[in-house]
Amino acid sequence: MSRALPKYNKRRVGFIGGAAALALSGAVIAGSALAGESSGDGGDANARTLAGPGTISCPDVAPRLPAIPASAQAEVERNLGDLDTQIAEADKRLVDTAGQGGPDFVRNAILGPLEDKRVAAINRIATAIGRTAERPSGLDALAPCSLDAEGSAGQDDAGAGEEATTPPAEDGGEDAGQGAGEDAGQAGDTGVGTVSCPDVAPRLPAIPASAQAEVERNLGDLDTQIAEADKRLVDTAGQGGPDFVRNAILGPLEDKRVAAINRIATAIGRTAERPSGLDSLAACTLTQ
Repeated sequence: MSRALPKYNKRRVGFIGGAAALALSGAVIAGSALAGESSGDGGDANARTLAGPGTISCPDVAPRLPAIPASAQAEVERNLGDLDTQIAEADKRLVDTAGQGGPDFVRNAILGPLEDKRVAAINRIATAIGRTAERPSGLDALAPCSLDAEGSAGQDDAGAGEEATTPPAEDGGEDAGQGAGEDAGQAGDTGVGTVSCPDVAPRLPAIPASAQAEVERNLGDLDTQIAEADKRLVDTAGQGGPDFVRNAILGPLEDKRVAAINRIATAIGRTAERPSGLDSLAACTLTQ
């Protein structure tokens, strides 16, 4: 979990007077700095800087796992490490983007994409175990995370209160551009276009009857995800920098597709050979 230390404005003040006046003024300035207060024109900026962004809190997956077969140990540990990395990256984005976006920015641009990534990693863990033992169920309930808003004052290391003009390079999630664009005010035109994704259905093997409903439901989810991404392209046109579409729309869409595709493969694999190589169909592109 990354926590940044507070930044204080250092001001050089000249005083005209005797030694007593210098000592008194120095004491006042030191007291103001320690309290995180500011004087003069920068008061509003410092007030925003002192609002701690908090930290991300996620359920621990490892204690909920059953006995892990030796053949799955390395893959499970790698994905548990990925879960930790994802939380650390989300904490960093909280600091880097403090003061940006609207009231739903953290949920849409940080917590939502983090949940999608956790779903994919947790599914990989369950799949690895399920190859040689009973696949654990109910782990998807551990994917959502929450914001611990009790961050200490001054955690904002980005100076966002002074200059919140650029959306984060790595933000993502549903309607992320709407939140980021409120404060960003950028005129960069990313273009609208449409999202183009590989079709998954033709790449599937014969689907067992027992998996038919689950596969069809997830194929429907894939179509819905593309439609939602197309809508976000329209809603956020002109917002963000040159990488906005990739980071805020295509990236989160790929994470969601990985999770849905893994669910399809798992459903088939329960009663037939699990299809491989489907993850290569997750990435999408923007067509103008």
